[in-house]
Order: sequence, then structure tokens, then C-alpha cells
Amino acid sequence: MYKNESAENYLETILILSRLFPVVRSIDIANELNFKKSSVSVAMKNLREKNYITVTEEGFIYLTETGKAIAEMIDERHTLLSSWLKKLGVSPEIADQDACKLEHVLSTESYEALKKHIQH
Repeated sequence: MYKNESAENYLETILILSRLFPVVRSIDIANELNFKKSSVSVAMKNLREKNYITVTEEGFIYLTETGKAIAEMIDERHTLLSSWLKKLGVSPEIADQDACKLEHVLSTESYEALKKHIQH
């Protein structure tokens, strides 16, 4: 698993935006994350160099197979952790914030054990 919280957040954001819009652009990511477009441009260059995304001449951003796999894994973690925290009585806003932090630091072993426990 790729362990870079910033890259994982960008990939997850691209995945989420691609579900909402026909195409994803840097400005969409900047608006969603409340980041400067210049910061997003640097991050997109890094993700492109690692072959996690492709960018068309028009500036449309698409996840590669590898990028999509990472994004889906992070999104699954986020959804499961956020849902679990809400069921424990944590407010939706805090549950979402905490899930965003936890999704990156849990080892695969711990996450799988937690997932198994939650689902049973």
C-alpha cells in the first residue's frame, strides 16, 4: 500500500469528484479541499509522475488502475470508520474528521481486524 497521506487524500478526492461530475479538473479539487490551485497543480504533477493519474490536454484528470485501487481502498476505510464512529455516538462532523485521520494510519492488519469485528 502506498503510504503518503497527502497523495491518498488527493486520490480519494478525485474518486469522489469523479462520481459527482463527468470530468474532474484541478480547480474542482482545489475547491473541494479548499487549497490553492498552485498547490493542487504540484500534487497532480507528482501523482502523474507516479502513474496514479492521467491528465488530458484539456486538463481533465483520471485515475489510473493503480490510483483508483488506492483511492477505493482509502474511501472504503473512510466510509467504514466514519459509519462505525457515528454508531458509537460520535457526531457526524467529528466522525468524518477522525475517520479521515484514521484511514491513513491504521495498518492493513488492524484495519482488517476492525472491519471483521464491525461487520459481525
